Amino acid sequence: MPKVRRSRKPPPEGWELIEPTLEELDQKMREAETDSHEGKRKVESLWPIFRIHHQRSRYIYDLFYRRKAISRELYDYCLREKIADQNLIAKWRKQGYENLCCLRCIQTRDTNFGTNCVCRVPKGKLEEGKIVECVHCGCRGCSG
Repeated sequence: MPKVRRSRKPPPEGWELIEPTLEELDQKMREAETDSHEGKRKVESLWPIFRIHHQRSRYIYDLFYRRKAISRELYDYCLREKIADQNLIAKWRKQGYENLCCLRCIQTRDTNFGTNCVCRVPKGKLEEGKIVECVHCGCRGCSG
């Protein structure tokens, strides 16, 4: 089974604590990539990949910022090796974006009217009983 890390430089201290979880998420990512997309819409086949990507970045974010369980050196290593998404984590640190699902949901160029994705609309402002699902990543509401 190939390792998660990619560079020749040895990982910093503490890597052995997060490596099993990252390998498990990497295995899930491979399964999602090879999963059959028969009977799904074109965009639906990418949703599991977006969810796993979010989960992996959120895991690193929580370990460093919330639980303070990993060092700055290990955190920087994970960002440098693209194990976690640096831009997504930067958005999570800003007020109002704490629960952001993916960066595509806040890009106005991907929508017809130049606005955010429908999953960014607060639940209170939507019609009652209406189920909202993001076209980009399958999110059902990530507004803060």
